Amino acid sequence: MFLTGGLRSLLPHVLRKMIRCNRLSISNTSGVAESYKQANVVILHKSLADEFEKFCHANNGPLPLLYRSKPGDWKCPLSSDSDIRTDCLQYRRYEHGAYTGSLKSLKEYSEQLKDMVTFYLGCSFSFEKAVQNAGVPVRNVEQKCNVSMYKTAVPCYSIYTFCCNLVVTMRPIPERKLEAAVLATSELKEAHGAPIHIGDPGMLGINDLSKPDYGDPVHLHPGDIPVFWACGVTAIEAVVNCRAPLAFTHSPGCMFVTDLKNDDVTVRSSGEVPQVHCISQDPLHYSIVSAEAAQKIRTLETLIGIDPGERGIAPLRRQDELLKAGLSLCHARAVLLTTGFPTHCTHQPPEENDGPPGTLAVAAMLQALEKEVTIVTDQRAVNLNKKIIDEAVQLGILKRPVPVLSYQREGADSALMFLCEGGNPGRPRFDHLIAIERAGMAADGNYYNARKVNIKHLVDPIDDLFLAAQTIPGVTTTGVGDGGNELGMGKVKGAVKKYIKNGDVIACDVEADFTIVAGVSNWGGYAIACALYILSTCEIHDRYLRKAIGFPQLSQKTVWLSALPSVTKEEKLLKALVQHGVRSGKTASLEMEVDGLPFYNTHSLMIEKLLQEAQQ
Repeated sequence: MFLTGGLRSLLPHVLRKMIRCNRLSISNTSGVAESYKQANVVILHKSLADEFEKFCHANNGPLPLLYRSKPGDWKCPLSSDSDIRTDCLQYRRYEHGAYTGSLKSLKEYSEQLKDMVTFYLGCSFSFEKAVQNAGVPVRNVEQKCNVSMYKTAVPCYSIYTFCCNLVVTMRPIPERKLEAAVLATSELKEAHGAPIHIGDPGMLGINDLSKPDYGDPVHLHPGDIPVFWACGVTAIEAVVNCRAPLAFTHSPGCMFVTDLKNDDVTVRSSGEVPQVHCISQDPLHYSIVSAEAAQKIRTLETLIGIDPGERGIAPLRRQDELLKAGLSLCHARAVLLTTGFPTHCTHQPPEENDGPPGTLAVAAMLQALEKEVTIVTDQRAVNLNKKIIDEAVQLGILKRPVPVLSYQREGADSALMFLCEGGNPGRPRFDHLIAIERAGMAADGNYYNARKVNIKHLVDPIDDLFLAAQTIPGVTTTGVGDGGNELGMGKVKGAVKKYIKNGDVIACDVEADFTIVAGVSNWGGYAIACALYILSTCEIHDRYLRKAIGFPQLSQKTVWLSALPSVTKEEKLLKALVQHGVRSGKTASLEMEVDGLPFYNTHSLMIEKLLQEAQQ
């Protein structure tokens, strides 16, 4: 008998011969015949073959098709001198969807196999050597056990009788090595490619990592993050659900070893280089984006950071807040928006026109991305907001009306009841809250405009919702501001107190998870909309969002493009705001110079610059 260590360097044809002769003392093929591709195996009646092939193409993350045989063909061009009846360590038999036994050989079924087709599907064991070469430990190989495999709550793209939920493998990866692991696997498409989820297993519907559905439990070391890849065992779930009279598969972890080498892949452009960013601590959640898309969003962040009013906002800025907010929003299902800064406290209405246009720009893009969108505002401003939204629909800025709600503090649990079904933190109505130029509560409980005038009598305590969100797992918040007294700016209140005029009094005390600082808050809203467009058109991020199942969503690009902010849209909306009595709170035409040259003369130039960056 060979020990596992001696199998790493064996050539595949030698390994297959040993399997055929039952001369191995191993329970799975992880770590054997390093650098060679391994395959999941599914054997179905020829009448089901075309449908199953379509199912594979529709879910090519978990089911990358390496080869489809002809009926009765036991040999495989992926490997010399092979026989699919004998060359897997162990097989499974399924009858009418029921598992009816494990087999060491399929020779006794040779007659039935004459009418059956074999599918060879890529396997994540194929990328283990590449991961190790990148300096990333492979814990299941270290622990001499099979990889952990889990059924998820994520439905695959159904094709006729083939439908099932995604199955994933989990490999613990040290946090500092996450990006290396993603980079090492991202171009190995025939071995499932990049991960489909990084972080909390509960987000996939996995309740207990110590109890895998297939394979062995793999121990996480301190500092390890659970990383999940799409898995070919998904095919077994599809076989079960199609209830074929007779079908065979490999036993999970007992793969068919091919003669194909995993050639080194060189990632050629920044559009193909993945980056990993943490977007939530509770639950722990990381997202993936291309370096090219990330750099575009950083450019947006720089553009909106220009300080036309010379307020001294530069020290308030934090790098990648726009990027992380955008990533989080892409993963969101339902978003709650708020705006409204009654800076004109002696006029009616007291609102300024910085805030609503940026908020509606975000709402328009979220609608285009099929997110649920709701706005919450002060009770006194509900009717005004409804009228503005109706006009935005008529002007073509919004696809459909956005519900407008108000919030009042009626008890200790009012915010929780507003945000969650029945006040249950396990059932949130929204998973992301955004405040754009919304008056924020100061440390003394009051609300101040930039001139240090207390406007508390005009502001409902919507801050409560942001504070409550901090206690609800899976609910993330973003604040956009330009002076430090806006909701969400509590994250940078130290800098506000130090660098902003009257900051010691006006600084907002309520934090957001992500704080986007802009020269004009509307710019922050426009930048979020543009960032969402960039992320949605990023192939690497799109694949991660859809868990590598189904088809790319880039066919919706025209819809997303039409939802972007524009100079024309802003002009129409500003006119509508004026008609409703909303006054300007900041200079409408901003002039400044950079290195002695005109840079931004108007808001229009800013919008054009943001659009140019988003679309190039």
